Amino acid sequence: MQDVINNLPKLAKDKHKENKTFFTKLKKKPPKQLDYIMQELHEDEFEKTDCLQCANCCKTTGPLFTDKDIDRIAKHFRLKPSQFIDQYLRIDEDNDYVLQSVPCTFLDADNYCAIYDVRPKACREFPHTDRKKFQQIANLTMKNVAICPAAYNIVEEMKKRIKL
Repeated sequence: MQDVINNLPKLAKDKHKENKTFFTKLKKKPPKQLDYIMQELHEDEFEKTDCLQCANCCKTTGPLFTDKDIDRIAKHFRLKPSQFIDQYLRIDEDNDYVLQSVPCTFLDADNYCAIYDVRPKACREFPHTDRKKFQQIANLTMKNVAICPAAYNIVEEMKKRIKL
């Protein structure tokens, strides 16, 4: 798995132009069944992919924390939201709450999440490949294929299935 993770940025870079062209066409004329196709591709990939073998998303990027996320996680730790923010978060250049550093503070040595049951919405939905109106998140997906082997595989399979 580590070999796959190490090669992913180069693979994604090599496919960047092809993916950008594909997503531009997809945005202009998304197939009627796109949500159904993406759900199927997502489910098929995650039957084969074990995130605990990878956790590259947790090791290399941090999620955005919504106000609801902050309230829920702070409650879990029996902290006030302001205490949770002070201890774990910072405001980024887009004015969003993010982790103070990566890898994620809550990732343990076995790639398990210490706050899995209350994790941020962005973590629960990552890599966002089963999202409705998938064509609207092309830029996010282009970033995610360089981080997540499953997202990379889903996009490659998607290009085979959807002829534009």
